[in-house]
Amino acid sequence: MSTFDGPVFRPGDDGYDAERSGFNLALEHHPELIVGATGPDDVIAAVNYAAERGLAVAVQTTGHGQPMPADGQVMITMHRVDDVQVDPATRTARVGGGARWQQVLPQTVPHGLAPLNGSSPTVGVVGYTLGGGIGPLGRAFGFAADRVRRIDLVTADGQLRQVTADSEPDLFWALRGGKGNFGVVVGLEFELVPVSRLYGGGLLFAADAARDVLHAYSEWTQTVPDEMCSSVLLAQFPPLPQIPELLRGRYVAGVRLAYTGSADEGERLVKPLRDVAPSLLDTLGELPYADVASIYNDPTEPAATSDSSMGLHTVDADAVEAILAQVGPDSGSPLLAELRQLGGAYAQPPAIASAVGGRDIAWVLFAVGLLRPGNENALREAHDALEEAMRPWATEAKVQNFIGPRDAAPERAKLAFAPADFTRLTQVKATYDPGNMFRININVPPAGTR
Repeated sequence: MSTFDGPVFRPGDDGYDAERSGFNLALEHHPELIVGATGPDDVIAAVNYAAERGLAVAVQTTGHGQPMPADGQVMITMHRVDDVQVDPATRTARVGGGARWQQVLPQTVPHGLAPLNGSSPTVGVVGYTLGGGIGPLGRAFGFAADRVRRIDLVTADGQLRQVTADSEPDLFWALRGGKGNFGVVVGLEFELVPVSRLYGGGLLFAADAARDVLHAYSEWTQTVPDEMCSSVLLAQFPPLPQIPELLRGRYVAGVRLAYTGSADEGERLVKPLRDVAPSLLDTLGELPYADVASIYNDPTEPAATSDSSMGLHTVDADAVEAILAQVGPDSGSPLLAELRQLGGAYAQPPAIASAVGGRDIAWVLFAVGLLRPGNENALREAHDALEEAMRPWATEAKVQNFIGPRDAAPERAKLAFAPADFTRLTQVKATYDPGNMFRININVPPAGTR
């Protein structure tokens, strides 16, 4: 019997329900065993326990992006392994496998350095980064995975490996993009970039300006430099007391911006958007990088949601009208949608090749709705209708970190990778996880299996 330093939970134990719960409450896990890892030894013991019993292993830090339940299997929760170390001389950070971005930023910003973090501070560093990583600095600096320099990994044979481009090049290539398919990450080292402040914030417009705003935004993005990252949120806010009064019960079109150039140049660049219509709220200005999460104000509390995403190669005037027909102010849609511009450094090949796919995707259209009793069919139909309406502008490729349960089926999950890369990933998988122990994810099966 394996022994563990951290807590262990079985069904019926005190703390079992809290430990298995993740950010998306629509996905309920009922694992046979949960191991609350406190370090590599607990992870090794959990992997060996699963191997002895022929069970799969699921890994959870926050539960963002978990595509399927871990029923009857072994779950390793990593949130206790959250150490952060920063070396300002080498501009690198090393984090434990359960660290979140909100634990990293306070350690980097005093040195004038920033990680390529995401828009939400509560997301786990490892899952976000190894899925590619798209955030407020991406058009200027590329995918977060491109900055990884070392990965400490427990593989299916219970071995702790220090994986680098030199030590195990195939595995290093596969992990950056292949995410959790090859083992349990207990440590990650990555480069930081010299950013200490931004020009950023948001412009919120009322429903009657949504059409003009979205058309202006699609044209504006064709002229901005790579240092400008932006997205548009289209949302009908519910009339709930926890919603700010300004937004409560209103439909808004919100442009969110993060620009690494000067504030003066930022003001000049955003003037065409400010001139579209009077805004409900304008928070644009210079801000310290420590406040980057204020640009997006992503939800921090768990909720039951249904989401979908697609890559787009173009957003022209007809695409704008198609988006508005599905999720605009007159659509009655139950979905909130975000249109995020990629391109720039995302489209550039990394210094060290990786399995990250979708580098030619120009836009990501993400949609999410709150699940309530009885609205499951309405949400599913809204997602399907949006996907069908946008088909003329959609890429076949998917962005890994935006793939949710709807797209977790093998024939759709493989679209997160270039075809040749997917074949190579299956070969790496056959070497390091031939039994597909790590399959509760956007799965890459071992070569030779189905």
